[in-house]
Amino acid sequence: MKISSISLFAFDLPLREVQSLSRGRRFDRFGATVIRIDTDEGVSGWGEVTPWGSSYLAAFPGGVRQAVCDMAPALLGEDPRFPEAVYRVMDRELAGHVYAKALVDFAVWDIAGKWTGLPIHALLGGAQNAAPHLSAALHLDAPEAMLAARDRYRTAGVGTFSVKMGQGIQLDSEVIEQFQTTKLPHETNVFDANGGWSRAEAVTIMQRAHAADFMVEQPCSTYESTLSVRRKTSQPISLDECMTDVQVLVRAIEEHACEAVNIKLARVGGYTKARQIRDLLLAYDLQMYVMCMGGTALSDTISANFARTVPLDRLVGAWASQEYVTLDICPGQGARPENGFLVSPDLAGLGVAPDTTAMGPPFAVFE
Repeated sequence: MKISSISLFAFDLPLREVQSLSRGRRFDRFGATVIRIDTDEGVSGWGEVTPWGSSYLAAFPGGVRQAVCDMAPALLGEDPRFPEAVYRVMDRELAGHVYAKALVDFAVWDIAGKWTGLPIHALLGGAQNAAPHLSAALHLDAPEAMLAARDRYRTAGVGTFSVKMGQGIQLDSEVIEQFQTTKLPHETNVFDANGGWSRAEAVTIMQRAHAADFMVEQPCSTYESTLSVRRKTSQPISLDECMTDVQVLVRAIEEHACEAVNIKLARVGGYTKARQIRDLLLAYDLQMYVMCMGGTALSDTISANFARTVPLDRLVGAWASQEYVTLDICPGQGARPENGFLVSPDLAGLGVAPDTTAMGPPFAVFE
């Protein structure tokens, strides 16, 4: 089997509501990129990478598109049933930019699944749960509005909440107090600064609530700043934005920097790289979240398949982006939120075939 053609689709995903993160970052749409890889045996694979804007991570829509265009000619003729070998070709052609390589990686794993007749989670080690439970992201707003958003997710069965931080010491402390005092026994609160706190803010806020039962995610922008905060506070810490590869994770384990990691599949380079991080986390009894970046139900299906390979006692939650966007490119297909879980079908590969009319014609085709 050989790759015979690569088609790239680019389109905007308007958000249902403007979303706000720390450091004044606001987003009203995502820039999505979808890939279809066709083979000489008639098997096709799909992938999606949709960065959360251009200011959240060192990943942006234009970078995804140009990087894959640069690599695509070298991928023609490669056998997609061997994702590691395909990855070595990408690394030979382009240094870095693993978030763009993830787009190709997802699609070749989809082909490998269809070729074997197995769902992706079976190829990645086997399902450890029937469906991952959801974690809802509650973006910056007045405390009462954030609590109201939590209550709406409660009625949908969600019990894990990623509560965004970044409104200053006083307001962030108030949000933490209100969420903690109204938390139900089975619920989990994770207070996520998205790298927006200074060291002083992080230490002050966390020490104020030192006895409370919650986790803090990525308090500061860099690994070094977060490690400094870790040594002055008592709450469990999850690393997110700074966790870019397995080398950073090895350092974090050696320096006791965290108790959990948010595996953003696209950020770390796709399934091929993410499973290395997953296996190391499991070996050291660390917990993990699973998500892709932003995106459609296609992206959520990519995430759900990986999250199903994580034992529930090590999975903090999975996130669904489809609830935030107004466009559904694969209606009736793929992973969907149901009663607090992200439920995906047990079909070969990803089990999703996007509607190309919803995305528009491809902007680039290589054959």
